Amino acid sequence: MRSVEEQLALITDTAMTPEPVRIAITDALGMMCAEEVQASQPLPGFPQAAIDGYAVRAVDIGGERALRAAPPRGDTDSVGDAPLAPTPPAAEKSLPVVGEVPAGSRQPLRLQPKQVVRVHTGAPLPTLSDAVLPLEWTDRGRKRMTPYRAVRSGDFVRRVGDDIQPGDVAVSSGAILGPAQIGLLAAVGREKVLAYPRPRVSVISYGRELVDVDRDPGLGQVFDVNSYSLAAAAKDAGADVHRVGIAEGEPRRIKEMLQSQIMRSEIIVISGAVGGSGSQVMREVLEDLGDIDTSRVAMHPGSVQGFGLIGEQRVPVFLLPANPVSSLVIFEVFVRPLIRLSLGKGAAHRRLVRARSINHLTSRPGRRGYIRARLMRDAQTSDYLVEGLGGATGAPAHLLAGLSQANAMIRIPEEVDEVRPGDVVEVMFLTQRA
Repeated sequence: MRSVEEQLALITDTAMTPEPVRIAITDALGMMCAEEVQASQPLPGFPQAAIDGYAVRAVDIGGERALRAAPPRGDTDSVGDAPLAPTPPAAEKSLPVVGEVPAGSRQPLRLQPKQVVRVHTGAPLPTLSDAVLPLEWTDRGRKRMTPYRAVRSGDFVRRVGDDIQPGDVAVSSGAILGPAQIGLLAAVGREKVLAYPRPRVSVISYGRELVDVDRDPGLGQVFDVNSYSLAAAAKDAGADVHRVGIAEGEPRRIKEMLQSQIMRSEIIVISGAVGGSGSQVMREVLEDLGDIDTSRVAMHPGSVQGFGLIGEQRVPVFLLPANPVSSLVIFEVFVRPLIRLSLGKGAAHRRLVRARSINHLTSRPGRRGYIRARLMRDAQTSDYLVEGLGGATGAPAHLLAGLSQANAMIRIPEEVDEVRPGDVVEVMFLTQRA
């Protein structure tokens, strides 16, 4: 029997990153960038207001000196701190407002001494202005403006190239394209980017007892659950998923179907392909197409599984049992890491945390246990607590409903056969449940 680490090493050694493609940035989220994107222009490309207020010459309202009068409204520290000091009466320091510049304005303005211009966030600054006086630091006058605080040259101004200078690397090769990277690509004017595409995953169910969800099952028949749940899991991992559905017919037809999927897939996942005599036909077809290994793995559930490489392209194929819970556990432990590595993700595995068990759990000696669970935080100590939903004494381990309630899986070492309330265990965090 092979250990989990040995099986995982065998699988991850086959990880391959697909050839890069040029793709619209709207479709590139989560992909790995395959080029170094440099800025050809500064960002921002012109001096602009960083806040709503008045474009001013700092020297006209006190420069480095501050103003005495406190604002008659609100919290003056909402946009920063400025010192307060004696100043002439307000009537002597009010300045005429000679215009207003909204964001996006293309009308050039020139500021004369002792004048101010009302500006909106993102608006281009008038020539000769060197600071923006926030609205909160003024009387908000429309014709004349009285300042209550001073600004220094450069305050509340986005200078040319503050964010990016020409020649700067906006997005590096190998970077994962998240929302910030997509935004940077747009900021430097890139409509498309060279990126490694999501691995294509084909999901197939096999079993004469299966019917699709749009049919009524007869005696001895059940709905095809696995092709839907595994396709959803692959998509959640970041793959481009094709749910093939149920493989039916004679071995020749099944072989033709598999050959067509080899041409369109980087990974193939087949449930119902191991365990029981009914899976023998599928295994024989797969063995005609490549190398298949069905060594048992020291874990539960899911010790019965298979992995191999098929076709001239040597496409990785996973053989999973028909049981939905076992299939999803195997997917989490082995298939998901392969997808994540193919995407170039640095973190191929789920996050692990340590938590105190709040109930009694049992595990099979000599096998690593994966028990669906609900992870929580103690309201007083903020410690992690975990409740096993399957694997608890007397609880059935095969029911899908329990997995649907889980947001984590407890990982129990091979040498441990019992977890008592209060024991600290390792927990694989799956997802946050509402």
